[in-house]
Amino acid sequence: MENTLVFIHGLESTAQGAKGQYFSQNFPQMIIEDYTGDFTTRMQKLNGVLAGKNNLIIVGSSYGGLMAVQYAMENESRVKKLILLAPALTLPEFKSGSCKPLMIPVILYHGTGDDIVDPQIVKKIASNYFGNLEHYLVEDDHPLHKTFPGLDWKKLLTAD
Repeated sequence: MENTLVFIHGLESTAQGAKGQYFSQNFPQMIIEDYTGDFTTRMQKLNGVLAGKNNLIIVGSSYGGLMAVQYAMENESRVKKLILLAPALTLPEFKSGSCKPLMIPVILYHGTGDDIVDPQIVKKIASNYFGNLEHYLVEDDHPLHKTFPGLDWKKLLTAD
């Protein structure tokens, strides 16, 4: 069964940002869309884009990480793995009270120098809500400029 690869960009980014460009060049089959508007609007678009798709491996960056987590909580049986890059789980849009822990593999990278999303608060939240979590705190900034290009994306984007 073929996996469906998905990338969700951050709040002020686009599908044409550095990460989106990297994925479109190296993983041309990956679904990379532009998301605009408020959280509800973005989630409606994401649900439409992923309608009928299964075996999802979703990479979410910042606000896109928040979207990926919300999607997985509502569609866990369709998601094989989440890869979260400095996910914005500290925002009020993260409806943590309404969910049971996710048991799918979640791999999280977060920079110690992130001045946008607090890595320590995210680590606490992630530990509570992800039952199968690999958490990496790296010396980097919010966009993970140093870390992102060196990650083994071929390995990360396969389901075990």
